[in-house]
Amino acid sequence: MRLLSLFSGCGGMDLGFEGNFDCLKRSINPRVHPDWIVHERGNWVSLTGTEFEIVFANDIREDAKVAWTNYFGHAYDNAEDLYHLGSIVDIVKKVKNGEYSFPEGIDVVTGGFPCQDFSRAGKRRGFNSQIDHLGHQVNDDTPTEETRGKLYMWMREVITLTSPKLFIAENVKGLVDLDDTKEIIERDFAEAGNGGYLVVPARVLYAPDYGVPQSRERVLFFGFNRGSLTEEAARALSMNPIPEEFDPYPPKTHGEGLIPFVTSQEALAGLTEPELSEDPAQRVYSKARYMGRSVQGQTEVKLHSVGPTIRSEHHGNIEFRRLSVEHGGTHEEELHAGLKERRLTVRECARIQTFPDNYEFILDKTAVHKGLSSSNAYKIIGNAVPPVLAFNVAKNIENKWNRYFG
Repeated sequence: MRLLSLFSGCGGMDLGFEGNFDCLKRSINPRVHPDWIVHERGNWVSLTGTEFEIVFANDIREDAKVAWTNYFGHAYDNAEDLYHLGSIVDIVKKVKNGEYSFPEGIDVVTGGFPCQDFSRAGKRRGFNSQIDHLGHQVNDDTPTEETRGKLYMWMREVITLTSPKLFIAENVKGLVDLDDTKEIIERDFAEAGNGGYLVVPARVLYAPDYGVPQSRERVLFFGFNRGSLTEEAARALSMNPIPEEFDPYPPKTHGEGLIPFVTSQEALAGLTEPELSEDPAQRVYSKARYMGRSVQGQTEVKLHSVGPTIRSEHHGNIEFRRLSVEHGGTHEEELHAGLKERRLTVRECARIQTFPDNYEFILDKTAVHKGLSSSNAYKIIGNAVPPVLAFNVAKNIENKWNRYFG
């Protein structure tokens, strides 16, 4: 299935929909999905590929493109051409003006439209964002559809222009309890293609339920092209609840009644201290000082439970790998061994997000010149969808594709 990816970032959703990457063995429940693992290597496994093929990716961040093309360049000779740098607003305008065209035969459109205006960690302006589509402050008090909080409308434009069988949109949990934002977005998405899409009620997915060692919660929107659905699928997707055999939301693999959540300790196992590592992403970490418990990001990782949500807007205040005794550190064995207080490294954040170790976020001087510095590496990792979560979504859709579309 040909996939068009919007707001692609460094590629968490794309990697999950491609498959064929390494993850922790504990992230996969073999009793639920015995066919997902193609190779085991100690605590790691290689996952099977999928039937999805990325034919277009897009984001406004150059650092994200650097990381994406560096990784996907191993799979696609034309990775640099697949990733289109720029604002979705400008791209849609060029398409409508006949200056540009999207690839033909698109089956799926995915996109994690900007979340800052819906997040509980921000000012929660929602649709009234005062940031434009290029990331600049807007002085006009009257928001337009070109501001950051309305960019999902431009994803809707792409859906209308490409007529995929299915679209999947992703955002933060905070969107659900911000007035009637969720219902408005569902209604707006349903109007794509002149009302041609059946949008099932959005749900919040808890990442640990799918083998991700992180307390991340994300809302997903699924929209199905009414003209492509079978009659049986159209009926089933309109039911409440949706029958399991047609439910686009993947079944849980971890938690109560299944297998335990993956812990931070499991995710970080095997990583040496930064000064001993040969991995550039493990050698780099924020040097922001401890600022007291009242400031965000001043806690240490709890090793025996799931990790913290890896944030994008942390301003260097990424959580600590460990705190000192005087700052309330609890990792006694490590402290007794003389290991110093420090924040999470770039690689440790990537591990908690379930990116494989061969996904590189600290590259050569050329990449740094393009903006892929350590602080930006944290940002693009924090912006991403955990690949293992996306893989669960992709395989569930792949498995039910013929039920939906015949």
